[in-house]
Formats: sequence, structure tokens, C-alpha cells
Amino acid sequence: MINLTINGKQITAPEGSTILEAARLNDIYIPTLCYDKAVEVYGACGLCVVEAEGIPKLLRSCSAKASEGMVINTESERVVQSRKIAMELLMSAHDGDCVAPCQLNCPAHTDCQGYVGLIANGEYESALKLIKNKIPLPASIGRVCPHPCEKACRRKNVEEPINIAQLKAFAADMDLKADSYTPDVAASTGKKVAIIGGGPAGLTAAYYLAIMGHSVTVYDMMEKMGGMLRYGIPQYRLPKDVLDQEIAIIEKTGVKLVNNVKLGKDFTIKSLKAENDAVIVAVGAWKSSSMRTPGEDLEGVYGGIDFLRGVIKGNAPEIGEKVVICGGGNTAMDACRTAVRLGAKEVYVVYRRTRNEMPADKLEIDEAEEEGVIYKFLTNPLSFNGENGRVKSITLQIMELGEPDASGRRRPVPVEGKTEEIEVDSVILAIGQKLVQGDVAELKLNDRGNIEADPDFFTTDLEGVFAIGDATNRGASIAIEAIGEADRCAKAVDAYLNGMPLDTRVPYISKRDESTIDYSDRQKESRITPKVLPADVRNKNFDEVSLGFTEEEAQAEAQRCLECGCREYYKCKLLSVAQLYDINPERFKGEMPQKYNRDANAFIERNNAKCILCGLCVRSCREVMDLHSIGLLGRGFKTDVSPAFALPLDQTNCTNCGLCVELCPTGALTERSTLKKQVPLNEDYTEETVEIDGKQANVLVSRYDGKVLRVIPNDELSRSMKLSRDELIKLVENK
Repeated sequence: MINLTINGKQITAPEGSTILEAARLNDIYIPTLCYDKAVEVYGACGLCVVEAEGIPKLLRSCSAKASEGMVINTESERVVQSRKIAMELLMSAHDGDCVAPCQLNCPAHTDCQGYVGLIANGEYESALKLIKNKIPLPASIGRVCPHPCEKACRRKNVEEPINIAQLKAFAADMDLKADSYTPDVAASTGKKVAIIGGGPAGLTAAYYLAIMGHSVTVYDMMEKMGGMLRYGIPQYRLPKDVLDQEIAIIEKTGVKLVNNVKLGKDFTIKSLKAENDAVIVAVGAWKSSSMRTPGEDLEGVYGGIDFLRGVIKGNAPEIGEKVVICGGGNTAMDACRTAVRLGAKEVYVVYRRTRNEMPADKLEIDEAEEEGVIYKFLTNPLSFNGENGRVKSITLQIMELGEPDASGRRRPVPVEGKTEEIEVDSVILAIGQKLVQGDVAELKLNDRGNIEADPDFFTTDLEGVFAIGDATNRGASIAIEAIGEADRCAKAVDAYLNGMPLDTRVPYISKRDESTIDYSDRQKESRITPKVLPADVRNKNFDEVSLGFTEEEAQAEAQRCLECGCREYYKCKLLSVAQLYDINPERFKGEMPQKYNRDANAFIERNNAKCILCGLCVRSCREVMDLHSIGLLGRGFKTDVSPAFALPLDQTNCTNCGLCVELCPTGALTERSTLKKQVPLNEDYTEETVEIDGKQANVLVSRYDGKVLRVIPNDELSRSMKLSRDELIKLVENK
């Protein structure tokens, strides 16, 4: 044995060990992507470099021998800089998506690809559990979310995006019909958290904090929990019994719900903080925004959310037969479609841009028109005109589109001297909502009049008080954004309660260049949308409009997914090293070698665009299995790992042993699933032993639904036998 020092720690190692072997024997991590003890040292990746006292150059620890008295630093400034450059060079030619664009565009970062794949395979319970990792109200959100995930879905480049939101609602509805899933709750921490506001943000934070073992109480001013999901979304879009069921599941985790209590009247933020270890303010934005238009204070002019709340609570105002809604968002759509259902004969939507610029969901716009709503585009209210204190008409300024504004939409400008007047019985202003500032007078507000909260830690100017959702920073937004904030806030609060630091660094991920993706080989399949009630039936009642997916429809729609994200994301060695360092591959970016392909046989899928030429697959096939099925073809940037003469893998002597798949540090080699769609949740391998020639051999086994999918040799004995895939599976099944 020899004595040496690594990172200030004195260790021993067998004489003749490499520095890497010595480090591993003593649980000291040195990154490497091209090393495995089963094959000869190659030194291709350049990541295992270390610095040794008295030696001017950096050493590759996979090949450099450890010697008596050696002093090693594995994380010196020189070492880290060298590794960063090596990683940047590797990633600059790595053409792959770590995460699907749909997930990246979801404010809650829900694993859309994962649960869509599970639904495609009929694994509804697993899909629901995956969704609930990020969203505790999926049946509700699936019905009302404007689905930014779908805007990023690459299927739109083939024909239409996947119907992700309604697939989410489908999986959640299947759960609500069965024995609803309730997550395991950690042992009690003894910490207490008070949450002010029982909307989507408050309920989400409560759910995740309760799961962590904290005692959580939610206080809300309304008769029932749900916030704007209950009091701002009409029944025909979100049936309240669905919301009630989902809230009941949150309550089952141990969350205490207290209604009919108001901040500033029944308690203060400081009084709650005195009784709790932390407080989260999630009061929402309950005040309708003003248009600052003459006549806005006339009787019969209502704020959009005030109008919707009154209808939902059974206090619908008398709106008459002629109604004008001002606005182009989803609240405007909710208001106009509600007005139709209340019996209005003429319902107009006044919007200052064109139909193409409307921020509302296209489906909502179309369905409202089917129900009889009349759109008046390129018009803007000049004044609301009254008689005896009540609105009687609205004067509209005719507009035209000018140059694009900051949002990218063309700015509407008035057409001088051109107006129009419409007789009305009532007007509904659906142009936004804002915080009731008096409710949160204890907290510091920003120049927009919203609570000033740290964007990473959600802290306010009061110690131990956090703030999230529509009441903070930029103001009101969509529910899924509030839910995403609440999930992150729960982690921040948990770290605060435990006195632990919180890492808010955004981890590096690889993204494909969208302009290089070829969709020509994809078969076009129309998007499947659930059936809806006929327009002449639904416009007379508040029954839910969408009838939801059948199982057959849901699976067929889910199978349209292109599976953009890498299936190896959770175990990719390349990514795990890339996320250790603050890398910027863009500075080495050149023309990406166009090697994106999906060459597969029955069991192994190859994608050379993700290959980093570490050589592990080639060397293990040659040195361990003595097969020579694959090798390095070409030179320079065009070098590929490929069978001889670029033959398909199934035309070689490959036995599908899976050793190359096991050793591959990226998603370049993956197990090909026999399922309809790849399922990320079922890629884990278990370590097992089998008997080979009377001796115990170690193998890695992947199972799905009780069936053995793959067995990979995992020690010298199992590798030396050169058994085929089928022979290995038989050994496991018969043991």
C-alpha cells in the first residue's frame, strides 16, 4: 500500500493503482466519461485531469499512476478550467434535447413527454403520479390551462401539436373515478406554516409542504377554497365538483383549511408569523382593472372577474339583452359565453386588434362564436354613455394596425375621425385584474403596486414571510404559472425551516437547433380533440362543454408524441458532469455535424448525433465480447460509431448483449422499448445474480409490468460468456 493526499485527505491505495482508482477506493469523485474497468484505458474525454504538486502539467488520472507521498488536487482552478473547456467542446457537437420543449415551456416544468408516453401505454395511474410531482390540481388545470406547453410542441411542425392539456385532464379524471392517489407524507418535522389564500398557488404550496412533513394551515376569505379556479372560471369550463374532489385530496395530506376569514380583519401577517415558523402570502388579484374611460362608473358597467364571481356565487347581475365585453383574453371569453348563457340576445366582444392577435385560446374564441357571440375587431371604447346614471350606449374608436409593439403584436392606432356607437344594456370590462393593496399593507410593494418578492427565494421584507402568485412582482398571470411558483416556493420554505441553503442555479441542458430538424419521415396524423356539446344545446346551460377523451382517443392522441426529450435524462453521465460546471458551449459552436439518425434493431437504438466518441461501446464490443460489431468510421468531425460499411446493426454479428448500452455515457445508445411509447419511469435497472456454469454472476435487469425486458452483463464472468440477449433473459426468468 502507498500513502497519498487527495484534496487534503490522507488516503492509502494499493501500489500500482492509478490516481483515479485510488480516488474511487476512497470515495473521492473524479469525473470521467470514457473510463470503465472492463476495458483498457483510452483517455478520450479529458475530464479526469488532476493537479499534482511538483508536476507542471495536469495529469489524466485514468492513466497516471499514484505514487508514495503524492499530493493531488482534483478541483483546483486549473483543473476546473480544463474540464470546463473539455465539456464545452464535447457539448458543442452534441446534438440532442435533454428535455422536451413542451416541458421547458411549461411554467411548472411538468414532465409532459413522460405522462403522455404513459397514457399512450394505458399506464394512467403512473401518468397521474408523474403529473402530481408538479401539479396537485391536474383535473382542474387540464380543463382551464392555456397550455403554453402545446405552443412549444414540435408536433406542430408535422401538422398540429399534441393535445397535452386535455390528456392531463383525462389522466386526472381516471384517477378521480378510481381510488384517488394520495401521496405518502414524511414524518412530522414539528414546523408550522400558515398560508394566506386558498387559490391554486396557496393550495399547491400547502400540498408540497405537507408532503414534506410540515404542519400547514390555509386561510381564505371566501366560503370555499379554490380562489380564481372556483370564483373566476365558469362552471361550463370547470365543474366545481371536480375542483372539490381535488381539494379533498390535498386535505387528506393533513392540510388544515380555514374559510371565511380575512387578512386585515381576522388576522394580520405578523400575527400569523408569531404563531408559525413561516408564512406564505398567496392572496391573488381580486380587483378588476380599470380602462380609465369616461363613463366607467355608470351603473351597468361591471369588472370582468366581479361579474364572473357574482354569477358563480348565485348573485348574477341584471345584464339585459345587449351586452358588450371589452377585452380579448380568456376572461373576456368566459364573460361573453356566460352572458350568452344568462339569456343575453346580443353579445359583442370589442377588441382593439384583430382575431389573430387575440391572446385568448383559439378554441375558446371559436366556441364563443359558435354560441352566438359577435366580434367587433379593431375597435376601442372611447366612452360609455349613460342616461339617469345607467349605461345606455358605447362609443367605439375605429382602429387600424400599425408597427409592432414590445409584445411583437402590431400596435393598434386610431383612424382619425372614425367612430361607431352601439346601444347596450350592460358592459363588462375584461382587461385584467390587480391586487387589493390594502390587504397587504404590512408588506413592501413595487412600483406596479404588487408585493415585492425575491424571484428565486420568494422572500419579502418581513423575515420568514414569503409571497407568490398573482399578488407579486409582475402581477396576475395564468394559474399554471402560480402553481409553478408555489412548487418552487415550497422548496424554498422547506430549506428555510431546515436552515439549509437552496440552490437556485438553473442547470445546463442541451437543446437541438430547431432549424436542422427534419420532419419529412413523420406520418401526418390529425390532432384528436374531445367531443363537445352542440352549440345550440350548451349555450342554454352551464353544463361542462367538453365531454373528455375516451380511453381509445387518449391513447391514440398520446401516441402522436415525437418524444423529443432524451430518455436517458435521469442517468446521463454526460449531463451530470455538464451540470457540475458553468459551461458555455456556444463559444465553440460551429456547423453541427448532421448525424441525427435513429438506426435500430429489435433491441438497441443508435443515435450518433448524441455520441461524444468516448469509444466505450467500440472497446467493450471488441475487448470484452470479442465481436467487433461496431467501430469508428471517418475522420475529424465526421467520425461516426458505426458497423462496418455503415450496415444496419441487425446485419452484424451483434448478440444484443446490451453491454454497449450499459456503458454509453449519453443517450447515443438506448434500449429500444417494446411498448407503444418509451416510458421514462421504467428505465431503472436492478442488480441481480444468476448462475452461469455453476458460478454466481452479476447482471443488471430491466423489467416492465413483471416482464423481463433486458439483461445486461455486469461483471467479468457474465461478460466473458458472450451470451445473447435471449439467453441472458432466460437465465433470469429461470433462476
